[in-house]
Amino acid sequence: MKKKRWTAAALAAVMAVSMLAGCGSSTEPAADTGSAAEPKSTVSGEMTVYAAKSMTDCLDELIADYNETNPEVEISTNYASSGDLQSQIENGAPCDIFLSAAQKQMDALCEEGLMAEDTRSNLLTNEAVLVVPADSDAVTSFDDLADDAVEKVAIGDPASVPAGQYAQEILTTLGTWDIVSKKAVLGSDVRQVLAWCETGEVDAGIVYATDAAVTDAVKVVCAAPADSCDPVVYPIALTKDGAENEAAEDFLAFLQTEDAAEVFEAYGFGVAE
Repeated sequence: MKKKRWTAAALAAVMAVSMLAGCGSSTEPAADTGSAAEPKSTVSGEMTVYAAKSMTDCLDELIADYNETNPEVEISTNYASSGDLQSQIENGAPCDIFLSAAQKQMDALCEEGLMAEDTRSNLLTNEAVLVVPADSDAVTSFDDLADDAVEKVAIGDPASVPAGQYAQEILTTLGTWDIVSKKAVLGSDVRQVLAWCETGEVDAGIVYATDAAVTDAVKVVCAAPADSCDPVVYPIALTKDGAENEAAEDFLAFLQTEDAAEVFEAYGFGVAE
């Protein structure tokens, strides 16, 4: 009888230890799973960003970065010349954030009461440069554009493309606009100007430094001479509708963070002070 009582007690003790061990092993994976989970933003919704064509590659990457922690936000983009984007906003096209390649277009929209002016800031800087096809040595300076040997010069249409407006200003300052304008091929945006230079359809073109950096098919001859044009500054702001959109407000704030600045600078943009 004593032996049976001892055996029962021993079995009870073994079962108790096993149960405790089992409980310990079941709680550890749960703790590990919780620590591995990445925090996600509670922001959700849809927004539309209108941005200068020169922002295409950079902004696409930043949107992907933003969506990693904000997967419930759907962002649509519209890349075109800043003048075309201005016209679309004026005609009622849906837009929450406007990122322009020049102050002129943003100024006009603000004067018309279409932007939330208290959200406006200067986000980026850039530089106008003279480029030629990678295998060309025909042009060595802006002054060369006036030579008879240069037959076609690509610039953005000054009527709607900021890069073209800067180009006109540079050449006017240098005293060669009247000559170069007669051989100018006008692009609908700065990337079209770049494409013509890449294929050799023109002898030279004037684009932004950031555009020239995305291709090996062109080479930069030189930057615009100092004080030959206004500083290339990119202002950004919410539209009136965007000011009522929590997701748009959040994305605008993201574009002004240090993490976003690192991406901008990797693409050759300067961060405006």
